[in-house]
Amino acid sequence: MGLSGRKASHSPHSRRLQDESGQMTVELCVLFPVLIVVAVICVNALVFISECASFDRASRNAVRTFASSPSTQDGLQELAAQIETAVIQEMEVDDIECSVEAADGSVCTFAITLSYSPTLFGMGLRDEVWGVPLPKLSHTSRLALEPYLADRQLE
Repeated sequence: MGLSGRKASHSPHSRRLQDESGQMTVELCVLFPVLIVVAVICVNALVFISECASFDRASRNAVRTFASSPSTQDGLQELAAQIETAVIQEMEVDDIECSVEAADGSVCTFAITLSYSPTLFGMGLRDEVWGVPLPKLSHTSRLALEPYLADRQLE
């Protein structure tokens, strides 16, 4: 029984297994950075989708609050500034920027834009990696309404 055990260790099959030892380690070393990049992309995509949902709710609430019945001294630009401030305060997130554009016509139109900077699991990323610029993700919510005006027009 001792001889057969020795012969089995020198068989061609066992040599092939010895030649392939460490292959899984090399595959893991090659694949691990790719898995990290995919995880970062997935996490950022999910955070961006979540922020868009919160942003849509916050922007609609701000437009309804400030633009549906503006005070007599507020012009269109003052309303836009109030809406922007309200959205930023409600979002309470560091990785976003908000801007509001207002247009007057038969109805007042507000275009509120969210700009999101991708992060590395909550830590900030650089603006470029190996010379390739990283774009910001943006989402725009457009709202139009006819405000209640007590004998005046918005300027």
